[in-house]
Amino acid sequence: MNDILDFRLVFTNIPHLLKYLPITLEIALISYVANLIIGLLVAIVKIKKTRVLYPIVSFYVSFTRGTPLLVQLYITYFGIPMILNLINYKFGTNFSTSFIPKIFFALAALSLNSAAFSSEFIRAAIESVDKGQLEACHSIGMTNFQTLRRIVIPEALVVAVPSLGNSLINMIKGTSLAFTCAVVEITAAGKIIASRNYRIFESYLSIAIIYWIITLIISRIFIIIEKKLKCNEQGVVITNDTN
Repeated sequence: MNDILDFRLVFTNIPHLLKYLPITLEIALISYVANLIIGLLVAIVKIKKTRVLYPIVSFYVSFTRGTPLLVQLYITYFGIPMILNLINYKFGTNFSTSFIPKIFFALAALSLNSAAFSSEFIRAAIESVDKGQLEACHSIGMTNFQTLRRIVIPEALVVAVPSLGNSLINMIKGTSLAFTCAVVEITAAGKIIASRNYRIFESYLSIAIIYWIITLIISRIFIIIEKKLKCNEQGVVITNDTN
């Protein structure tokens, strides 16, 4: 049976793969933060329907949502150096692509890919905020930024938390494609181990277990956050009703 499937190897692989967990988490967390910032900006543009920016962000969202992440990673990995070389040719500059860390391409592709999806649920969460509250804010002289920071984002956050959790989970799983940009993270490390011992199934099973445990932890954290935010929101409502 050991010749067919070595369960012991599945678990002995895990400590070796966990050495690359910091790289996976680094890619995921940096991309996640960038994704939220870009997604929020795109959502605001789509809500405001800014004349110049709206067609651009609509094309970006449509293209990104309609093409595979793997293809986007390759486009980023090969496209950015081509653009820099084109700039060098057109303007006589001397930008070098060798100084760009490989991880940058993975971060860029993952951030832009996830932001296209995040922008839609962020937009829906923002639009769920009661319009009467926005009018009240403007009536007392609050600026758009103050309204966004004090009213819109806190209330929209309650609605968006489940989707934010799913976005982070998808981001974690998306890092498994970072090897296409020559970044050695958990999946790439598993491929290297498999190429050495020819135990491909065991290596990928080890990888699957690690990702599964990470997603379980993240799911639990966001469930706790969601419950906490709902309790706080109910507390505010009760206080207001009492007053």
